[in-house]
Amino acid sequence: MTRIYFNEVVTRDGFQIEPNFIATDDKIALIDALSQCGYAKIESTSFTSPKAIPMLRDAEEVMGRITRVPGVEYTVLVPNLRGAERALESRADELNLVMSTSETHNLANLRMTREQSFASLAEVVRHVDGRTPINVSLSTCFGCPMEGDVPQAVVEQFAQRFADLGVRGLTICDTTGMAHPAQVSRMVEALQQQLPHTQLTLHFHNTRGMGLANVLAAVQGGITRLDGSLGGLGGCPYAPGASGNICSEDAIHMLDAMGYDTGIDLTKLLNVARHLPAIVGHDVPGQVAKAGRITDLHPAPAYVSELKGPAA
Repeated sequence: MTRIYFNEVVTRDGFQIEPNFIATDDKIALIDALSQCGYAKIESTSFTSPKAIPMLRDAEEVMGRITRVPGVEYTVLVPNLRGAERALESRADELNLVMSTSETHNLANLRMTREQSFASLAEVVRHVDGRTPINVSLSTCFGCPMEGDVPQAVVEQFAQRFADLGVRGLTICDTTGMAHPAQVSRMVEALQQQLPHTQLTLHFHNTRGMGLANVLAAVQGGITRLDGSLGGLGGCPYAPGASGNICSEDAIHMLDAMGYDTGIDLTKLLNVARHLPAIVGHDVPGQVAKAGRITDLHPAPAYVSELKGPAA
């Protein structure tokens, strides 16, 4: 049975574009609950400027107060050298750096060219110098809403450059929900051949309803690590019309049903997911938390027994 490892991103990627501040106590309680569900990683927060993302201005307090569970890696997003310093002080288990493979998206999102971003992140990698594992998330790998197609060769080039710096992992991101399964299959085949010793994670959005299909294409192509967001929360602020990440519990439910080992206690996870609307103050896209698992059966109406007739 193939083991699939999930990274939960709801309290960072999911929360960062929510309009109303989510209380620090609620974030901590949610991370603590998720820590009991069997995740490989939880992307807990981001050490970015509080002015840029006010939602995550409590990063130090969150990292200082969560109850860390052995076997779970608590990873944080780091935009620059100052963020890396703060993250190291917080005892993060992994630093997640980010840039876009689309020049226009990188300028819109980070106000830097791709080469400027690469130089800045390379400085972070050199500064950390192996003290903490580093993952790099490459955004818009499957398409840019402003430029259109991002050539796979460009993705491969940046992936190789970061691998050459010695980072532990790369996350290949469908930031704007433009990927389709055939494209995903081609990408994961090429990158696994190119970087056999790099920890590869796939990150999908469900903007055009292909999120779970893309998950399946990645997993059937040999990928064993995936990002997901509880309830399907999130979305890129620089992607017009973009909806949230793939829903963690929906993806885990699908893979469990197909016989994959996700390591997740789905009963516990669904209990956590059903409290999410109360935390954020609105409904969320996730479906399995509402409909129940396919194994959750319901009693037949009383008249069915009468129609069946006496037992043989």
